[in-house]
Amino acid sequence: MSSQENVFTNLTEGTLKFLAPSDTNWQELKPSAPDTAKKKKIESEGKEARNSLNETLLVSLQMQNLMVVAGCGTSLGPVVQGPSMSELWKAVEELVDQNTTKIKRGDISNKIKFNDDKEKLNIEDFLSRCDAYLQVNNDDEVSSFVSLCKAKILEMCSFCMADEKDEKLVGHTTFLHRLSRRRVRDSRLKIFTTNYDLCFETAAGKQGIVVLDGFSFTQPRFYDPRFFDYDIVRRPRTGEDLGNYLEGVIQLYKLHGSVNWARPSNGKSITIKEKPTPDEACLIYPGKGKYQQSYMQPHLELVAQYLSSLREPNTCLIVAGFGFNDSHLSEPILSAVKTNPHLRLIITDCYAEDWINGKDEASHHWKELFDLAQKGEDIWFINASFQDFAELIPDLKSLTPAEKLTKNICSIVGGH
Repeated sequence: MSSQENVFTNLTEGTLKFLAPSDTNWQELKPSAPDTAKKKKIESEGKEARNSLNETLLVSLQMQNLMVVAGCGTSLGPVVQGPSMSELWKAVEELVDQNTTKIKRGDISNKIKFNDDKEKLNIEDFLSRCDAYLQVNNDDEVSSFVSLCKAKILEMCSFCMADEKDEKLVGHTTFLHRLSRRRVRDSRLKIFTTNYDLCFETAAGKQGIVVLDGFSFTQPRFYDPRFFDYDIVRRPRTGEDLGNYLEGVIQLYKLHGSVNWARPSNGKSITIKEKPTPDEACLIYPGKGKYQQSYMQPHLELVAQYLSSLREPNTCLIVAGFGFNDSHLSEPILSAVKTNPHLRLIITDCYAEDWINGKDEASHHWKELFDLAQKGEDIWFINASFQDFAELIPDLKSLTPAEKLTKNICSIVGGH
């Protein structure tokens, strides 16, 4: 059994599948094989599907440019245990202000005409309604409750700090380990995430991966987008050789801010701070106003980098755990699929098949992307959790030079 097949033994049976461009039938990667006469055939089909996807991923991850869009789905579930929107909603049912006065969400809902019974129980919709209400009403109670909600969100999203247990970040660790092993002559791996938490930074730090995140290398660390243009090289101690690019370096763009970003009240540069207060935290909180807030620094520069990366030729874009509910990020992906002829899009989510079928009021972008894939656009859908997808990523350094040469020759002559 090959090392890649050993990896597949750890995958979740019966839920992993993928849909190739122009195909209508999902191919199961680890199908349930009851003890029947068809067992060998089912297992053979599963192995063939795994080999097909492995070849696709191997080619995709070695494209000149590799970028990732990571949504909240990468931090949810029983492994990472990050807070979901519904958990945030429950957490703000009743909050206590600095005067120990209890404020109930139901009372605020009545004030702002938000019907908890009929409208989606979504903290993003609720906070959006609060913001709209405060635009025309000077209400201290509503304003105080919004501030308390933001403090609770900051607290719950600060779950992943440097002392986090390794098993909690197994998916992030595997994901970064395999993708950071790209050839150094290719562009650095770029990760764009809407998450506030520190999962990617922590997982990178635990294995010595250098993260270029737009902050200085000095203390205190301050934000300046010029640092995204910096890189790290290994220079010999002797000789005139200019050196070589260091392996294991990635770029991280936190589009909606981070739980350890602080915006000083004196207007100076944003800095890294372990536990910023809710007032100084530099976050785009849930709400319909995210689009407008993305035009403020540092988010403006981060979104500009995102848009620019989508237009690069020979690019593989991996979208993981992202529900396409943020139109200011989803629309550029749709546009890139239509206008960038050298873009390959790989979308992975544990509910990908359900979202495509319109379950639970999924974003309309899922259906639009599916329709484009049916028309032949280079879009692949993978129904897998973030942890399972990380296991599916082939080891880019597992092949010897001779094996790589053989594989390239086989691909040229059609596999013979």
